[in-house]
Amino acid sequence: MSNFVFPPAEIPSAAVRGTGARYAVRRIFCVGRNYADHAREMGSDPTREPPFYFTKPATAMTPSGSTVPYPTETRNYHYEMELVLAIGAPVFKLTPEAAVAAIWGYAAGLDMTRRDLQAEAKAAGRPWDTAKGFDQSAILGEIVRVSDIGRLDKGAITLAVNGVQKQHGDLADMIWHQAEIVSNLSHLYRLHPGDLIYTGTPAGVGAVVPGDVVTGRIEGLGEITLTVGEPE
Repeated sequence: MSNFVFPPAEIPSAAVRGTGARYAVRRIFCVGRNYADHAREMGSDPTREPPFYFTKPATAMTPSGSTVPYPTETRNYHYEMELVLAIGAPVFKLTPEAAVAAIWGYAAGLDMTRRDLQAEAKAAGRPWDTAKGFDQSAILGEIVRVSDIGRLDKGAITLAVNGVQKQHGDLADMIWHQAEIVSNLSHLYRLHPGDLIYTGTPAGVGAVVPGDVVTGRIEGLGEITLTVGEPE
C-alpha cells in the first residue's frame, strides 16, 4: 500500500449518457484551426497543412451547466464550440481506417480561451499554455457512446450567447476529419482510453463577459451550457 505525502487528487471524470458510469479523463488534446472559415478568421491559410495540437490538463474539465468565474489576467475571454472525441482503446501509429474504431464516444465541448494572452504568445513565439490550459477552460457535455448514435461525420454545430447565434457550421466542414485526427495524433502520442480530443471550432468566436450565458448545440448530441460568473 502506497504511503502518499498528500492524498491523491480525485480523478476527473465525465458523465456517460444513459448510464450511471463515469468516463475517467486522462488527457485533453485540442486541434487548432480545423475549420477553413475559422482559420481565415484567425488570419491563417486554410490549406491541409499537417494538423497541430495543444493540450489542456484533465483538471481543466468542467461539466456543462456550470457557472465559471471570469478568469484572471485577461480582458478578452472567448468561447469556441467543438465536437469532442472520447478514445476507448489503445491507439499507436495507426492508419485512419484502423484508428476510427478507437473513437468510443462523442461530446459537445467549449474550448474557453484567454484570447489576449494567446495573441501575445503568438507574437512572441511562445507556448499557448496560459491562454488555453487554465482552470475550468474545457467545458464538457455528457459523453454519448458511438454504439448509441453511430458516427457523427456531419451535422450542425452552433453556439449562441444570450440567445443570439454567434457560430454556425457543419461537422462535415472539418479540414481534418475524426479518423485522420486520431491517426495523426497516434503518431505523436500513444493514445489510451480516457483521452479526449477537442476537434476545432467553426468561425464566429468572440468574447463573453460576466452574466453571459453560452449555449452550444451539436446535431445528434444535444446542448451544452456555460454561465460566465463574476471574477474571483
